[in-house]
Amino acid sequence: MKKSETFLLALLAGFFLVGCVTTTSGPPPPEADDEGAAELNYQLGARYYQNGSYELARDRLTGAIELNPKMAKAYSTLGLTYEALDNVRLAREAYENAIRVAPRDYNVQNTYAVFLCGQKDYEGAKKYFERAAAAPTNDFSERTLTNAGVCMAQEPNLKAAEELFRKALEVRPGYGEALLQICLLKYQQSDFLSARAFLQRYMASNTATAGVLLLAAEIEGKLGNDRGRSEYVDQLLSEYPDSPEAARVSGSS
Repeated sequence: MKKSETFLLALLAGFFLVGCVTTTSGPPPPEADDEGAAELNYQLGARYYQNGSYELARDRLTGAIELNPKMAKAYSTLGLTYEALDNVRLAREAYENAIRVAPRDYNVQNTYAVFLCGQKDYEGAKKYFERAAAAPTNDFSERTLTNAGVCMAQEPNLKAAEELFRKALEVRPGYGEALLQICLLKYQQSDFLSARAFLQRYMASNTATAGVLLLAAEIEGKLGNDRGRSEYVDQLLSEYPDSPEAARVSGSS
């Protein structure tokens, strides 16, 4: 792959796999019972995790679990914390405990799937992503399916990735991330006509960022449409003159 194409894909691969940390707007008042104390410890632990204080997060989350051994969200956030501390063994143990105590919780399944993908256990990740997407309580299954597709593309299993992106679009036909990801997949496969079609669908209902305009210009160039490429380049330079993408097309012109 040429340097320009590598740069382009790096700019546009903005849909990153992420786990879920569920918090409320603020910690609840302390309560005398173990459940209330566990919740308070969880809230503090989640906040420490988000702030990058991982040792403090670990201590609070461990305390929450001691008080309430069935608190799935505490196990999941502890798993994220151990990942941040580069302890894969304890992260896996925490995620598996979360699955054990809450086997139908789609947030727990999604977070575990992200972990498995990071460990290159792609089949395991796909299984838990699909379980999370199928959960009746998951109102954003298109996101979960797109996450799964991104994971499969990393394997790389492009056929499975495309199937998952298409499933996401069946759930929500105008979902921008799925449209952009399948466009990128088609671009990588040199199927530029399909890439153009998916990008046009994306641009019909989403903001054309500098990266998207650069991709559109590249696709038109690959299709031999010099006029179309020039129009997208002019739009890029007009709307995002100080962007790295603008600097790149200016330097190559």
